[in-house]
Amino acid sequence: MMKPQDIEAVRELLASPKKITIIPHRNPDGDAMGSTLGLYHFLMQKGHEATVMVPNEFPDFLAWLPSSETVKVFERDRETCTKILEESELIFTLDFNTLSRTGDQMTEVLQRLTVPFVMIDHHQNPDNYAVVTFSDTSYGSTCEMIYHFIKGLGETGRINKTIASCLYTGIVTDSGSFRYPSTTGTTHRIAAEFIDLGIDNSAIHSLLFDNHSHNRVQILARALQNMQVLPAYKTSYTALSQDELNSFGHGKGDTEGIVNYGLSMKDIVFTAMFTE
Repeated sequence: MMKPQDIEAVRELLASPKKITIIPHRNPDGDAMGSTLGLYHFLMQKGHEATVMVPNEFPDFLAWLPSSETVKVFERDRETCTKILEESELIFTLDFNTLSRTGDQMTEVLQRLTVPFVMIDHHQNPDNYAVVTFSDTSYGSTCEMIYHFIKGLGETGRINKTIASCLYTGIVTDSGSFRYPSTTGTTHRIAAEFIDLGIDNSAIHSLLFDNHSHNRVQILARALQNMQVLPAYKTSYTALSQDELNSFGHGKGDTEGIVNYGLSMKDIVFTAMFTE
């Protein structure tokens, strides 16, 4: 739940134009990229100088997201990214609960900054590095939380097709296409609102789930071949060695979502995937 006093605190932080950096976790997925870019477009509308900075490369199948070409990659250009961070007046961290999830070197830079942080995340046990923390595990995605954050500010009128497309992406990916238990009636109503704004939900689904490389399909096949089942524990797991990944030309995002195939089996309630 976003407390009114926290919303007001962020409203005050955003009262005048600022240099703002928005950061997701390492190995960013659909929710991480959708939430950061959705917030980016919202802040740019409000007159801020916003930058999305990812710790490392994001998957190619998310490169269609609006303004993804502007995203800074810390591992690719540490000097430039460190300068941007040091010049930031406000930092949003999205879809993670501890700075260590950005990787050792980026964490080191973030920990020495003295500017205010705002955390928006739906995972358990958040650290206390932020001046304002929106943390709620009842939400199925950080993108849904960004929608409610904008709503709390009373600025849903700023949500256009571009922002809606970004936020819809994270909602779809983190909800397992609306099938996980955290999906609520509100989740569907938000999605409906985005569709009414003109997003092409069918095209987005195709870009996310029907846009895989041959290498990705081969990796999926090997992961399924390696799948082990522990019926007594209603558990499944799979593993991929570095040699296996290399043999199929593994790239960023090629293992994204594979772990969920374990849950498609009858009576399986827990699944895991291990990569070397």
